Amino acid sequence: MPQGDFEEKYLDVLQNIEFGIVSVYRQHAEMVDWDALKAIETLIREYQAELTNHPVPAVDLKPLAQEVHDSVKAMCELRLGRGQALEEEKKSVFKLPFKKSAELSIELKTTDEIILCLKRIRKSIQHWNRRGGRQGYLDFIREYVK
Repeated sequence: MPQGDFEEKYLDVLQNIEFGIVSVYRQHAEMVDWDALKAIETLIREYQAELTNHPVPAVDLKPLAQEVHDSVKAMCELRLGRGQALEEEKKSVFKLPFKKSAELSIELKTTDEIILCLKRIRKSIQHWNRRGGRQGYLDFIREYVK
């Protein structure tokens, strides 16, 4: 699948992952691309281990990398249809004008798809870090993630 097609197909998942990263960066201006990269790499290993029924490798992340890991994992778990985030979403109903309501719905993804999306984010981190330095990726995505 050409790069543009992949990004178009998984744009919502990629945006969810990047939102998880940017939300930590906005709280911690000292965060660097390395923190995001380590978190994403750890999640890739965790989900790959899950697919192969191997134990999840123990990794000791630095505090900011751990915070990114936890934030992004919550997004991934939501997209997989598991975890507390989904339970909260199932309970929430958005109130619209005129007393109508609409359920929030998301398209669930497979673990393989989540891994592919995490790998695409990893590639983006590496690319923008080479171009823009220690916070090249973070500064780039901050402009696009609201």
